[in-house]
Amino acid sequence: MNLTDLSGTFSVFDVAATLALSFVLSAAIGWVYQRTHRNISYSQSYVQTLVVIGMVVAVIMLVVGSNIARAFALVGALSVIRFRNAIKETRDVGFIFLVMAIGMAVGTRFYLLAAVATAFILLVVFLMQRFDWFKLDIQRQVVKVQVPPEARYQQDVADVLVRTTLEFELVSVETVRGGALTELFYSVRLKPGVTTTEIIGALSEINAGQKVTVLTGYDQSDM
Repeated sequence: MNLTDLSGTFSVFDVAATLALSFVLSAAIGWVYQRTHRNISYSQSYVQTLVVIGMVVAVIMLVVGSNIARAFALVGALSVIRFRNAIKETRDVGFIFLVMAIGMAVGTRFYLLAAVATAFILLVVFLMQRFDWFKLDIQRQVVKVQVPPEARYQQDVADVLVRTTLEFELVSVETVRGGALTELFYSVRLKPGVTTTEIIGALSEINAGQKVTVLTGYDQSDM
């Protein structure tokens, strides 16, 4: 039994194989994404969307076939779609491109290529997650301190950071309470043996009793 389309003729097996294989491979990609995700930004709907994207792209490629006119028509139709959800992590973009590439391979009936590429790429993802490839193991903290607007207070803060940190960098300066205070943000690496309690105490002594906050657990790669 054949299904005739403007782009050519394909069998029921082609349709079933395309839908089934694109679902299986996209679901495998979603499962690996779930297993290797580390941060708190995990979204179930995003993983489900990965599976849908893989299947939809496969169907689109099956419909287009070798018909150039239809390919341009689909490009024009899809160009009106606007995605307004921000991607929270750069690796999420990689997984979107992965399911699109696999969907294209399945839709053009390169079944073996799609299966082998999926297995190999997911293996690489697992290895990178398992052995922490490319991790920069430098723990940093963010220090937020409020001081009066006089310039000497900023110098006093810098003097404390020189004594208590291996390195520090002024990230931003903001005015708060209508200009009555200046809020300083620093990215710092504490010296060995120096605790966050110590740096908070040292800064509290020179900032006229204003607020001091230290955010811990930041990696340099996330800054």
